[in-house]
Amino acid sequence: MTQIKENDPETFAIIGAAMEVHRHLGHGFLESVYQESLALELTTRGIPFQREVELPVQYKGQLLTCTYRADFICYGHVVVELKALEALNSAHVSQLINYLKATGHHVGLLLNFGAPRLEHPRYVWGPPRDKNNL
Repeated sequence: MTQIKENDPETFAIIGAAMEVHRHLGHGFLESVYQESLALELTTRGIPFQREVELPVQYKGQLLTCTYRADFICYGHVVVELKALEALNSAHVSQLINYLKATGHHVGLLLNFGAPRLEHPRYVWGPPRDKNNL
């Protein structure tokens, strides 16, 4: 797992939408408020997304009855997890990595609206891919 240093157009667009939400709402709301607001902003900007995507989990090839639920999958392959906390920690990063493993997607954003400034680290999981597919 690595944190992406460079900007790619898709995650840059998602982060821009999240910054707009944070600029208007600030910090202090529940995660659900940010999730609904971000869905409106993504729609306004024409960013394709699915919301509350159920992710199957397997153990040794067996499909488990429990599932994960990703807040958003944008552009069909960028997993976006929202938080409304004072600060992110390693458990939140682990959650995003597990979502990437479950989906087979390689790029994830962790957006924290709970801090005075939007936190928006980007992560890549898995083998290196063509830069155009990040």
